[in-house]
Amino acid sequence: MNLPVSVTQNELADVLLNIALARPVFIWGAPGIGKSALVEQFAEAVGLPCVSLLGSQLAPEDIIGIPQIRGNTSEFLPPKMIAREEPYVLFLDELNACSQEVQKAFYSLIHEHRVGEYHLPEGSIVIGAGNRSQDSAIVKTMSSALINRMFHVQLKVDVKQRTDWAYENALHPWVIDYITKRPDHLFSEPPKTEDTFSTPRSWHMLSDALKAFGAGEKELAEKTIRVLAYGLLSKNHASMFLAYTKQLKNSTQLDDIIAGKAHWPSKAEDRDVLYFLATSFRARLLHDLPEQKQNASPDMRNFIHQAKAMIKELAEISMEMAHMVIANDDEEAFPDWFMLEIIRDLPRLAVNNG
Repeated sequence: MNLPVSVTQNELADVLLNIALARPVFIWGAPGIGKSALVEQFAEAVGLPCVSLLGSQLAPEDIIGIPQIRGNTSEFLPPKMIAREEPYVLFLDELNACSQEVQKAFYSLIHEHRVGEYHLPEGSIVIGAGNRSQDSAIVKTMSSALINRMFHVQLKVDVKQRTDWAYENALHPWVIDYITKRPDHLFSEPPKTEDTFSTPRSWHMLSDALKAFGAGEKELAEKTIRVLAYGLLSKNHASMFLAYTKQLKNSTQLDDIIAGKAHWPSKAEDRDVLYFLATSFRARLLHDLPEQKQNASPDMRNFIHQAKAMIKELAEISMEMAHMVIANDDEEAFPDWFMLEIIRDLPRLAVNNG
């Protein structure tokens, strides 16, 4: 399923608070973007324990229980993890990864809060979650009967909210600083191949690994950082993170270049650092430049003046990277006034870029 409307983390919290209390909710989204963590936060917010079941690892008897003879009849005894006396949040993770038989076992549990003769305690909440078919994850077709028993919502990654999350969860300073500089690297769509890819979860895992190795407290070998980054992130993001850690050692910071306290690194061995700084500079421009120049503050006008000087200096080192900084594409475009100034002030770069 691919819904035409997606919600952010904060918007999902509102959906759960207003809908999940009355109707079962199913959360769709790519792997690693925080679906499980958000359900756990919701459970904590409403003061209920959260019990998670992983659909891909369940058999029907794990839901409906096993039969037991009582006199002349038999009844199914639901498993202890489900049969509780106090209300709770039942989280059915990877629900659309389980077999059709297991999905059938969920029907009454989702729709009626019932397993055989056992009813979930009054006030219990049922939430499901799963990946989409385009996510290259293990998914099975969800029956129309099961789809129709739930409210569906699709989660997307909101970089600003995820950056706040990184601070709140005390991720490693390198990770926080990097995704602040390159928020577009927080998430990448799952590849069709068996390659690693970047998600909030993989960045969290990288943070844990860096802390385990004592990064920052002691100097790590470049190979160690390379192993950690390529083991968790997409190849492009891993190479950029390596460049970021290298420029930390070289003390070459983008803010210093913008302030006129430093210059673009020009040595051949610093090519990866230059590329990281250039892509970070492009991201800064795309984020900060106003749509209309007359709306620019005095500080912004100074930044614009310095930015054009930086692009000119970068072009003297690498025309290719200067082109990359100012290139417009279908998803990211600079304001028209800025491109006109580039054409006027840097005609050689503008012509070559065209």
